[in-house]
Amino acid sequence: MTQIGQDIQAARQLLEQNQVVGIPTETVYGLAANALSPDAVLTIFQVKNRPAFDPLIVHIDSPAKLDRLVEHIPEPAFQLAEAFWPGPLTLLLPKKDIVPDLTTSGLDTVAIRIPNHPLTLELLRSLDFPLAAPSANPFGYISPTSAQHVADQLGDQVPYILDGGISQVGLESTIIGFDEPQPTVFRLGGIALEAIEAVIGPVNVRSHSTSNPQAPGMLSSHYAPRKPLTLLTDDQLPKPDAASGALVFTTPFEGISLQNQYVLSPTGDPNEAARHLFSYLRALDKLPVSHIYAQLLPDEGLGRAINDRLRRAATR
Repeated sequence: MTQIGQDIQAARQLLEQNQVVGIPTETVYGLAANALSPDAVLTIFQVKNRPAFDPLIVHIDSPAKLDRLVEHIPEPAFQLAEAFWPGPLTLLLPKKDIVPDLTTSGLDTVAIRIPNHPLTLELLRSLDFPLAAPSANPFGYISPTSAQHVADQLGDQVPYILDGGISQVGLESTIIGFDEPQPTVFRLGGIALEAIEAVIGPVNVRSHSTSNPQAPGMLSSHYAPRKPLTLLTDDQLPKPDAASGALVFTTPFEGISLQNQYVLSPTGDPNEAARHLFSYLRALDKLPVSHIYAQLLPDEGLGRAINDRLRRAATR
């Protein structure tokens, strides 16, 4: 039976036994296991029903631990780590052989970040191995932003969930790689593109793919509710419909019951909208509605990453 609590020792013991544990981060909750153990990593894929071609993100607690895992760190990667770690930034770096191919889905790069959450950092410091930790949800479904979300979705498949409260960023990390002359953002996320370019200059942005992704979280259909989702720009309106729900940025739609609508940020704050995105999608999915409308945000700052998640949630 799944337990929820704040017992670092209990979580550590399970991880040392190659079991999986739910962990909090500032982005979303992760399903964690020993990143250096193929058996433990295989359990992550099995519990999530995640395809083996979709690589995992490895979590560490200090930049000093990079040397064990990667061959070298390009200067732009070092600058970004210095600016944003711990935080919602993942770096794609050339891996050493100690990192199993299963963790990276056969790629010669490994995705690494330092999460900005005190409980998980304490847990990582207590371990002598890093943690692979994709979002703690069934593959393709809405990402979890609370311990209860993990328990609701994965139940008895996860023996222990560390409860660190509600995720404060609410969007997965931004992923950036360095194989090309100009760094490439492979996934928009919790660090805005403008903030990255302020540190290292212009970057490429790679669109998502349907197979053989080069980084975690690139599949075109992802983060999706069970119910059909239709996207609307800020100048479009849904058809009046009592059987529909809506996710809006600042102002509810007319013609849809207010009890079936969730407002991401009444003040128009993209950071607040990001924190609410997945929990509100989850709440709408539980309502007695047959269809969900979602309003796209202005395509700037964190709005880009929110729109990215909404577009993939709407892809079938």
